[in-house]
Formats: sequence, C-alpha cells, structure tokens
Amino acid sequence: MSLLTAGARRSLPSSRRSLRKTLALTLSAVLLSAAAPLVALSIAQPAAALGNGLALTPQMGFNDWNAYGCNVSESLIKSTAQAMHSNGMQAAGYSYVNIDDCWMTHSRDAGGHLVPDPVKFPDGIKGTADYVHSLGLKLGIYEDAGLQTCGGYPGSLGHESTDAQSFASWGVDYLKYDNCYSGPGCALNSCPNGNPQPAETRYTAMRNALAATGRPILYSLCNWGQDNVWTWGSGVGNSWRTTGDINASYSSMLSIFHSNVGLASYAGPGHWNDPDMLEVGNGSLTTTESRTEFSLWSEMAAPLIAGTNIASASATTLSTLTNTRVIAVDQDPLGKQGTMVSSAGGLDVLAKPLANGDVSVALFNETGSTATISTTATAIGKTGASSYTLTDLWSGATSTTSGTISASVPAHGTVMFRVAGGTTGGGGTGTTGELHAVGAAKCLDVPNSTTAAGTQVEIWSCNGGANQIWTHSASNQLSVYSGSGQMCLDANDNQTTAGTKVVVWGCNGQVNQQWVLNSNGTITGVQSGLCLDVAGASTANGALADLWPCNGQSNQQWSLN
Repeated sequence: MSLLTAGARRSLPSSRRSLRKTLALTLSAVLLSAAAPLVALSIAQPAAALGNGLALTPQMGFNDWNAYGCNVSESLIKSTAQAMHSNGMQAAGYSYVNIDDCWMTHSRDAGGHLVPDPVKFPDGIKGTADYVHSLGLKLGIYEDAGLQTCGGYPGSLGHESTDAQSFASWGVDYLKYDNCYSGPGCALNSCPNGNPQPAETRYTAMRNALAATGRPILYSLCNWGQDNVWTWGSGVGNSWRTTGDINASYSSMLSIFHSNVGLASYAGPGHWNDPDMLEVGNGSLTTTESRTEFSLWSEMAAPLIAGTNIASASATTLSTLTNTRVIAVDQDPLGKQGTMVSSAGGLDVLAKPLANGDVSVALFNETGSTATISTTATAIGKTGASSYTLTDLWSGATSTTSGTISASVPAHGTVMFRVAGGTTGGGGTGTTGELHAVGAAKCLDVPNSTTAAGTQVEIWSCNGGANQIWTHSASNQLSVYSGSGQMCLDANDNQTTAGTKVVVWGCNGQVNQQWVLNSNGTITGVQSGLCLDVAGASTANGALADLWPCNGQSNQQWSLN
C-alpha cells in the first residue's frame, strides 16, 4: 500500500496489502504514562500506554487467515477452539480464537449494522462467542479502518460506534483492525490522491468507540508498519503491526525479524510491537525454521498468534507452539523486548532481561551453514558471579559457565538459553568518541560539518571536530552533534542492499538507524544485517561510507573511542 506522504520518506517501505491481516482488538480511552526503561542494551524511553488493562503480556491465540484465507466459518472456529481446549494450547496460555476477514455479508442491514454471513455463521457471532466462552476461551473478530475490508466487505470508517456496539453485544473480546480502502477514491491498498484521513485519526476513532461500549476488547492495529505506528500506537492500541504481511517462508520471516528487532523501546506491558502472525506449521518452513520463528518472536515479546490448522496440527508443530519454557520468555511480566547484542556475518545474539533477574539469550544463525555463535555474560548485562547457570529452552538441559555463552547452531536455527546468577543490568550506558576507520586510520566524518539531512558520511583525517564525535546509545543509535541539532547515522531510504548510502538524518528511532558494534570490530545495521563499509576499501580523505556484506576486511573495521 502506498499511503506515504512527502514527509514520510523515512518510514519503513510500504508493503502490498494482499488479502491478509493481523489480529487486532481494542478498548481503552484512559491513557497512562508508563515509563518503559529497557535494561541491558535496550533503551530507556517513556511510553504512554493504552489504559484498558489488557495485554499486560503479549496476547496469545489463533487467527484463521494464514491457513484458511476467506474460508472462515462457525464450524472452523468452534472446532479450532475445541482443539485448543484439549491439545494443550489453552493450558500453555493461548486464549484468543480470532476470526479474520470474510465473516460478514457484503451489505449492512437497514439500520446500518454489520451482518454475519448466515451460511458461514448460522448461530451468528454471538452464538459462536458463547461456544468459545463455554470452553474458557475468548473470541476475536476482524474489521477495517477503511470503507471496505481487504476482502471487499463493509469497513468501519464512519460506522465506528455502531460496529463497536455490535462487537460488544456479541461478546467479542479482541478486534483486529486492518487498513484497506482507507477513504474515498482509495483502492485496496493505495490512495492515488493521498490518504484523506490519517491512520492515527481513523484508529483513534475506533479506540474511542470500543472504550465507550464498556466491554474490555483487546485492540490490535494492523496498518502494516506504516506512518511510524510504533511512535503513536501505545496510546491507541494494545499492539500494532510493524511490518507488511508475513508468508510461510524463511526469507519472509527473516525480513520481518530485521524490521521489528530494532523497535524495542516502543514495547511494554499493554502495548506491543507485532511482527505478524506465526507461520509455524505452514508452507515451506522446516521444523528448525519454525522453532526459530517461535524463538525470535518470544525473544522480541511479540504476540503469539498461531496461524496454522490447529485441529490437525502435527505433534511437532504442537510441541513448538506449546514449549512452556520459551513461552515464559514471551510472557515475562517485566515486559521487555529483547535487543540485538551483536550481529556479524549473519550470526546474531539477542538478550532479553526477565522479571526474576535472569536474562534470555537467543543465538540465531541466519546463514545456510552450521556455525558456532558466542557471547558473554557481561555482554548480555550479567555481572557479579563466578559462574552462571544456563538452561537450554528447547532441550531443557542445564549447564554452568564462568561467563562464555556459546553453542553450535544449525543453519536457520536458534538456540535459546535462560541465564541465571549474578546481577542484571550492566551495559547499555552508551559510548562517545571518534569512530575510527581502522583500515584507513581516519575518522567517520560528516562533510563540512553540515546538518543537512541525507548527507552521505565519509572518512577524513581525525581532528576531534563535533562532526567526528559519535555516541553509540543503549538504543543502538549512532548520533552526532547534540541537543536540537542531533542527527543519527541512517541507512538511506530504509534500503537493505549492498552499496546503500550511509547518511545522517534526524534521529527517529527507526530500525534503519539501529547499529550494533560487534566484538570483532564490525558495525552492522540491524535492519539489513550488512556492515558499515568504506567504499572501495579507499583510504583517502572523502571516501564515502556505505553498507556492504560483511567480509572481515580492514575497511569494515571500526573503533569508537
């Protein structure tokens, strides 16, 4: 969808809105100011949270879209609810059974109300909800913040109060709110003449309507990561999609991971980054890749919404979806999203502080070959012990270490440890100094001390000028200058290809401004996984910096001091 305004050049790239969506539900009106300081390598930023008391940990449940598309029905929802009730998913924490698009007729009734399709839902949404509630589960439903849903059914734009009242009267507990056909003249996912009503305005209207019903309804925003939704979503919904739609392939999962992992500062109890529904058990994902998705989503404190055929899921799929040790990381009440500790050559280390003082560590191998991934207790924010206990969250095995945390990780695989012992909270304080290009013996420099956004950075003889002094923050930003003139190192236009210009831009917290300083001297862009590089391995003053696949050469070696 292309709803980007001229001023939104720095937004994440727009994504096509095929027929699909993500869970969303709502309620709330009271906004409360919740400080969300992220420990160890996370960032400390206050965030205003939606005050409806819901989703204090990321929501868990099922949504029919990934496996069934428009083929939703009362019988499907009931059989899925029954399966969740008896196969261990409900006991593991999955509580929402969510209906996606295509559940209604193509016209409203004479009173302007949405009408459940009588063939698909002979007992109506109310009857379906009653059955789901009888099992101790909750029912979710789907609608759209535009004139039509992505499937071409009536949208809620201009009908927010009426529709919210319908949802409440039917016993709905969750609303997934999509973003197609967002105004007059808009096609499925594009508005040729510009969006007539900003997403925040349309989503806020439904927030208010849900709150007015008096029924607690979890509100999930599905505007595909556009409009910098993470910067305003916490005051509007309980979760918000940070990316376009996922599909059941490793490449899709990997791309979405890179887009979501740098947004940790915006998440917390009651308000979560949502990298879309789980594809565990679907498509071409192998068992190893499915475990990786489940591991990374849990490490990132993401909603866990299963999108497979639950009633006939294999034992392997169910064992992945119901791993209580991994789920406990996702559902940890401290509410911290894990952050990238290091990322070099496609070998990633993430750390997530937990409420009892433990730290969850995910060692993710993006590459196509088995590799050893290592980190240390100090790097993940653990100090003060001569030994630490490691619990492998997939095997359950325990071991001890004096500080090294390491594992052989298969291609596309993830090993997760829960690290206990010592104290938590070290690291993440930020470092300031010249950023030395080791191979050229020069410094990363903003040409002519300009403050023009979009200026490509270069290397120059070190001189201690303000345009050569960089600060690496706990939020993984590399900033130059200070105060109102502060600018951040930025991957131009959110590009993730070799040769992408590295520029300065106003700091905005987006993932293309997240940089990991690795122990091997490389600096990787969180969004792309590529290395900060001096183009052509030049050592001359004025040589430009770009992104390039990590290769270990001296023109990709940096030192901040």
